[in-house]
Amino acid sequence: MVSLVRTVLGDIPAGGLGICDAHDHLFLRSPRLPGQELDDPADAAVRLRAFRELGGRSVVQWTPYGLGRRPEELAALSRATGAHVVAATGLHQAVHYAPEMLGRLPEDLAELFTAEVTEGIGGTGIRAGLIKVAGAFHGIDAHARLTMTAAALAHHRTGAPIAVHLELGTAALEVLDRLCGALEVLPQHVILGHLGRSPDMAGQRDAAATGAYLAFDGPSRAHHGTDWRLPDDLAALADAGYAGQLLLGGDMTTPETPGMPYLLHRLRPRLEPALGKDVMDRILVRNPARAFALHRS
Repeated sequence: MVSLVRTVLGDIPAGGLGICDAHDHLFLRSPRLPGQELDDPADAAVRLRAFRELGGRSVVQWTPYGLGRRPEELAALSRATGAHVVAATGLHQAVHYAPEMLGRLPEDLAELFTAEVTEGIGGTGIRAGLIKVAGAFHGIDAHARLTMTAAALAHHRTGAPIAVHLELGTAALEVLDRLCGALEVLPQHVILGHLGRSPDMAGQRDAAATGAYLAFDGPSRAHHGTDWRLPDDLAALADAGYAGQLLLGGDMTTPETPGMPYLLHRLRPRLEPALGKDVMDRILVRNPARAFALHRS
C-alpha cells in the first residue's frame, strides 16, 4: 500500500515530498506576538519561491487552529510555486488564544481536529495533514493534557501524525509518556519539535530511543543553542543509530527569523561535512516521507 501525505492540494505519495522543511510557518498570527505577524501572501510567496529555487520541494506548516493559517492562501501558494504544503490542525499553548477559545472538552476538540483533517479547514475543503499541540516548560500543564487527549483521539480516527512544540526543548519524555503511554499513540507517529533548544543530549537520546521523530528547528536564533551545536548533536544521534528519526525545519515565527531558504542556503552546507550526504538525504527527504504520512490502522 502506498503511503500518503495530506497536502493542501490533496493527498500525494509520501515519496513525492522531496526535500522537506519539516517545520515552518508561511502564516502566523498570535496575540503573544503583536506587531510580528506573518500575514503577507506576497512575502510568503517570495520565501517559498526562494526555497524552491534552492531545491526545496515541500513545507510542513505547523500553524494550528486559530492562529491565522489562511488555508486558501496556502493552496494558492502551493499552486503558484509548485511546492507541496502540509497544513496543521490542533491547538498551541493557551497563551496564544483569547480566553473564550479555551476550556472546551477533549471530545469537542477531537471532533474539530478530525473534521479539519477529513473534511477541511473552516469550510474551505482544504484539509490539514498534521495535528499540532504543545507542552509546557519542563512539564505538561492542564491545557496540554486536554489538547493532547483531543489530538490522540483525532489521530486514532484519521491517522494524521501528531507534532509537538516542546517549550525550549524540554519535557520530551513527559510528552511521550502522555501521548504514547496513557493515550496509546505509537511513538513513530509523534514528531517532537525544538529538540535543539535544550542542551540535554541524554534527553535527546532517550527520546529517540522511544522511536519518535526528533525535529531540530528554528535555526540561527541567538538566544538558543541551535546552529553552532547542530553538527555535533545530529552526528551524535546518527552515530547512536537514530539517523532515521531526525528532521530539520526553519520555524520562521516572526519576520526577523531567517526561515526556509536559510535551511538549504546556509544550514545544509554546514551540516553535510559532519553528517555525510546519505544522512542528510535521510534527514531532508526520506525521514519526512515517513514522519508525515497518514497512518492507517
